[in-house]
Amino acid sequence: MLRDYQRRAINQLYDWFSNNSGNPCLVLPTGSGKSHIIAALCKEALQNYPETRILVMTHVKELIEQNAEKMREHWPNAPMGIYSASIGIKQLDEPITFAGIQSIRDKHEQIGHIDLIIIDECHLVSHKNEGGYRALIENLKHINPRLKVIGLTATPYRLGHGLITDKPALFDALLEPVLIEELIAKKYLAPLRSKVTDIRYDLSLVNKRGGEYIESDLQKAVDNPNKNAEIIQEVLGLASDRKHWLFFCSGINHAMSISDELNNQGIVSDFVTGDMPQSQREQILNDFKSGKIRALTNANILTTGFDFPDIDLIVMLRPTLSPGLYVQMAGRGMRIKSHTDHCIVLDFAGVVQTHGPIIAVEPPRKSDGNGESPVKVCPKCQEICHASVSVCPACGHVFPERKPKNLSLHDVDIMGDSSKMEVTGWRWRRHVSKTSGKEMLAVSYYGALTDPSINEYLPVTHSGYAGQKAMEKIVDIATKSDAVKHGLDFSDPTLENIALAFNQAVPPKVIKYQRDGNFHRVITRQW
Repeated sequence: MLRDYQRRAINQLYDWFSNNSGNPCLVLPTGSGKSHIIAALCKEALQNYPETRILVMTHVKELIEQNAEKMREHWPNAPMGIYSASIGIKQLDEPITFAGIQSIRDKHEQIGHIDLIIIDECHLVSHKNEGGYRALIENLKHINPRLKVIGLTATPYRLGHGLITDKPALFDALLEPVLIEELIAKKYLAPLRSKVTDIRYDLSLVNKRGGEYIESDLQKAVDNPNKNAEIIQEVLGLASDRKHWLFFCSGINHAMSISDELNNQGIVSDFVTGDMPQSQREQILNDFKSGKIRALTNANILTTGFDFPDIDLIVMLRPTLSPGLYVQMAGRGMRIKSHTDHCIVLDFAGVVQTHGPIIAVEPPRKSDGNGESPVKVCPKCQEICHASVSVCPACGHVFPERKPKNLSLHDVDIMGDSSKMEVTGWRWRRHVSKTSGKEMLAVSYYGALTDPSINEYLPVTHSGYAGQKAMEKIVDIATKSDAVKHGLDFSDPTLENIALAFNQAVPPKVIKYQRDGNFHRVITRQW
């Protein structure tokens, strides 16, 4: 049985395909059950169209096995096969094939006609028309020009390239059926809690390449015996009661050094690396899950495909400028646990400071002179201004100088510090930027007399990702507020008509919002 948001995800795909051409991507938080959605998609496709042939691809053995196992759970007699050298099975004669891209990338002639490709962790697909995924898809499209591709990922962006829909790209749209906040509120995910650490790495001498720290430089900066010992002592002081510790390190040598130091200080530990024999790595992971090993260190291999819910301590020793890597690392601690209701994150690497709360990570953007400009809102006259301006062009308000992010953390900082307001009313209106002339919808939420009004701006007329996300919010708000009953007609979607209908509709009872600089951002609305 699918959860409500998993059904919602599939329905959004069907709606998108009925109105669009191209390749959509489902954006789903780590731990939301992407493999269940994949299984349901495959089952429904085969049962509705028995001649359909589907290829499900990903990049690691663990995800291939996980997706295939969930397929069997949903459909015990599913006509499926696996093609993966690492698993030791190579089958291509079933309607559904679960495959590793490394094994199947040049097998288009043997694969033949495919109707649907599903790519798990699709942010690894190259932006350019190159690489294993793109080459295989191009060859399969020569066989079937009507081939469709669906992607799934928790992080729909690539460092140095921006969103995976930024052209040239394989994917045309991002569909986001559920957010982390909803999954935590419904007890499908466990929250993270971060604590202040006294030790912080000095990265002043670490060089960068391609927008990321160079690993060899990074290891030299962080892998210091005295520093390692001090870090483990601090970990013991902050989280000694935790049962399953996962360390993200800056390289193989660093992972080995941290594991040695843990053992020196009485914590049973081991490490895993990508070049380790598969049988040895699997044994170490099994020992970690069983509790024989309390602490596990790794470098770059347990960010995807590793699913152990009872991880209750994550130690970040891997500085990164990649928001995707940050989200994937933090996501390892968000599964529901058998013994506690949260996971502690100790951030010695400064990644929370770099990227912000896990619910508000900004995707990297590749600026090419096209698309929407970053904006900010004038607190005096509500004008939408370019992010770079120091003075509001409409009223002359002087924006405060941007300050660096606060280095200190408190217990819930990694999840974001949010406030609640009981809503007594709202007011929708059409807003026109005096600078750009672009139209958008604005809504003000009102609470008690002592509460500030919370203003939200929805750039529904903008192109690209900003406009798409704004329209998704509008549709969601319309559904929950019964706006259609009050005259909302999406066949005549003028901003005035939308605002009029919403002003007569039912506002949320409660909103959660976050301060974003001098402004606020609405996180959730509860009816």
